[in-house]
Amino acid sequence: MLIEIFLALTIGILFGTFTGLIPGIHINLIGIILISISASFLSFIQPIFLIVFIVAMATTHTFVDFIPSIFLGCPDTDTELSILPGHELLKAGKGYEAILLTCYGSLAAIFTLILIAFPATLVMGKINLLLTKQYILPSLLILVSIVLISTEKNKPVSLFVFLLAGFLGISVLNLDLKEPLLPLLTGLFGASTLILSIKTKTDIPPQEIKKPSEDISKPLAGAFLGSLIASPFSSFLPGLGSGQAAIIGNLISKTDRRGFLVLLGATNTLVMGFSFITLYTISRTRTGAAIAIQEIFGNISWQILILILLTILVSGLFAFNSTIFLAKFFSKKIPHLNYSKLSLATLSILALVVFLVSSFSGLVVLAVATLTGIYCINLGVRRTNMMGVLLLPTILFYLFL
Repeated sequence: MLIEIFLALTIGILFGTFTGLIPGIHINLIGIILISISASFLSFIQPIFLIVFIVAMATTHTFVDFIPSIFLGCPDTDTELSILPGHELLKAGKGYEAILLTCYGSLAAIFTLILIAFPATLVMGKINLLLTKQYILPSLLILVSIVLISTEKNKPVSLFVFLLAGFLGISVLNLDLKEPLLPLLTGLFGASTLILSIKTKTDIPPQEIKKPSEDISKPLAGAFLGSLIASPFSSFLPGLGSGQAAIIGNLISKTDRRGFLVLLGATNTLVMGFSFITLYTISRTRTGAAIAIQEIFGNISWQILILILLTILVSGLFAFNSTIFLAKFFSKKIPHLNYSKLSLATLSILALVVFLVSSFSGLVVLAVATLTGIYCINLGVRRTNMMGVLLLPTILFYLFL
């Protein structure tokens, strides 16, 4: 039994590293594949081993996925905010430090999650009862959207970007398209950034492989506090991802770019962890990993929740060290690579993944979303405004439900 669990844990860590490093390959896709084949090919595997595999993969992914985000400018739906501060440090020769900061946040999030998991189960049920009342959810989402837009200097342009992305989201989500979020979010946040980096011919200087030279204890503590307060919002508010939770956390606890990277790492991991707690408490799923567990295993018991938390702890410790190792490797290699060619190769991989998952229609959506992303970025407002692509359709859905 222990050998099988250890094997499932190891394979999960390896898969999480793979999904984190390869642009466009998200744990949600792996979860969908597991759901589709669990009834036949995986019928001889006990569900408990699949749970360990899925949780280890999801946990590892939250650490590793900042590497392509910062080094390649190619984020997934959880790390799009790391592009700007991460690239600033990368261009200053401190890409390794940027990764290290996100790892600090993720590791602190895991220990905190273990401490607050069971007290959180007592609170979540009561909050969920409140949110089931009519118009509470859309009202909160509208409030969050107003807060996100109001933090911008150019509010009219921010509102325009939010609405433009929102109408794009409404259009695409109403298409008969398999996995519509893959080409949609890949185009808005990934491909658009890659094309702009190719156009500007970004040069990457030699990277310093060392810890932050300045004391980061205060920004780290402040950033983590903001993340801890804001992350549970993603457990209850559909359409609100870890990126938006990070913005809310930054409003609660103002910090600099280093602190913001810590906040992003912590929020990314906390949102994932809270998704399993939410599954246990109110049988609601907010991540692909939680959906896969619910489909394969059904509602989970407190014993399974303990197993999940232990898996998060062990895989998180492994992921912390492996991510630092990979960050050192990429820091040494990336100054010697042709960044434009590397961006083109990454763009090709993204297009291939979109085609394989969403067919030719997905490529059309990818192209439209990419052009929209480039246009919005050139307007000079934060890319978080483009998350109207999810928030606006969700608000309208709950208003007219």
